[in-house]
Amino acid sequence: MTEKLIDGKKVSQQLREKIAKSVNELKEKNIEPGLVVVLVGDDPASAIYVRNKEKSAQKLGMFSETIRLDSTISQDKLLEQIQKLNNDQKYHGILVQLPLPDHIDEEVILKSINLKKDVDCFHPENVGRLVIGNPYLLPCTPAGIIELLKAYDVSPAGKNVVIAGRSNIVGKPMANILIQKEEFANATVTVVHSRTKNIEDYFRNADIIIAAIGSAQFLKASMVKDGVVIIDVGMNRIPADNEKGYKLVGDADFDDLLPKVSKITPVPGGVGPMTITMLLYNTVQACKMQNNLL
Repeated sequence: MTEKLIDGKKVSQQLREKIAKSVNELKEKNIEPGLVVVLVGDDPASAIYVRNKEKSAQKLGMFSETIRLDSTISQDKLLEQIQKLNNDQKYHGILVQLPLPDHIDEEVILKSINLKKDVDCFHPENVGRLVIGNPYLLPCTPAGIIELLKAYDVSPAGKNVVIAGRSNIVGKPMANILIQKEEFANATVTVVHSRTKNIEDYFRNADIIIAAIGSAQFLKASMVKDGVVIIDVGMNRIPADNEKGYKLVGDADFDDLLPKVSKITPVPGGVGPMTITMLLYNTVQACKMQNNLL
């Protein structure tokens, strides 16, 4: 089984060692990469995720801070806060944790972040730069998927890649990355979603499937051809007879698919560990850009 697994924890750790080296090299130039996360409200899941980001950054020697704001903050006050961060040179990366309270327009907030500090790559202009093949940075989860493919020498060039899901966070940017004239791109990309007719026909023709549709164990062995590579972005809870009462599974039915695939990411331990790692990588790259070192 192990020869089929794409181990996200292992690849993430290897990348973090390289990031830590880059941080040390910057510090030797008296430059400290800085990441600030803006957390509005007290959503428990967001709070845990933000705390993990802060700890991970500090562990690699970076400066990291979380600004916690009350859920009742006005949109104008939040915009003022972001403008201060845009102007503060100790912050090279700014991340506004989503979702935001209903009275705040997420698009307006994302547009207010300095393009070169937008380490999540959600700013519309950064999305446009990605589409034309001239990005400052790559969105974290899709960038992490590319790093997994590189680590296991799975080139998408000339392959039929099917992406299940069309979100702005994974599906759309992933498609735009894979169609570029770049190494570990040059793929023939199809995006399928909840309105796709005869969706299984697309899966059966795929050399690589990126599952990000948000449906537990949706993808089955009967839907794919022998030797397919599956990158599972899904993170779903299903009932289980354990202390928590649930277990985490992906969008792919791992046990059902394992005999048929050539490579597959587990859930957890596949794509998940890569997302924060690529956020840290983006912060270091943003720091280099802002100091004219790229």
